[in-house]
Amino acid sequence: HVITSAIMGVGATKRVNAVRWGVAKNIILGWFITMPAAAIVAAASYGIVSLAFL
Repeated sequence: HVITSAIMGVGATKRVNAVRWGVAKNIILGWFITMPAAAIVAAASYGIVSLAFL
């Protein structure tokens, strides 16, 4: 995520048209999907492991 946003930032500093904003929108949408999905997987994994060892 950091590398991708850094590349977009560098492109935007050279000229705003250097960034494909449609692709940037898809990347940002992916960020909003990735974080909750990772939290759900982590919570499910924790639940399974805690049931197995308690």
